[in-house]
Amino acid sequence: MRELVEKIAKSLVDNPDEVIVSQTEEDDTLVIKLSVAPSDMGKIIGKQGRIAKAIRILVKTAAMKENKKVIVEII
Repeated sequence: MRELVEKIAKSLVDNPDEVIVSQTEEDDTLVIKLSVAPSDMGKIIGKQGRIAKAIRILVKTAAMKENKKVIVEII
């Protein structure tokens, strides 16, 4: 899951070297934290949060195949 979020984020931003993705597991739930450069934050969130919502939907769909719960946090 971490690799999926990282690949999507790097393709959206101007500074792909500053994309940091970490993954932790808490009570049968994967928590993926995405951090990008402040100048790229708008590109990850999108208008009215549409891109962030789309990223979360993609990751949750991929996680459903593995019977896991995933939370994507944008820091």
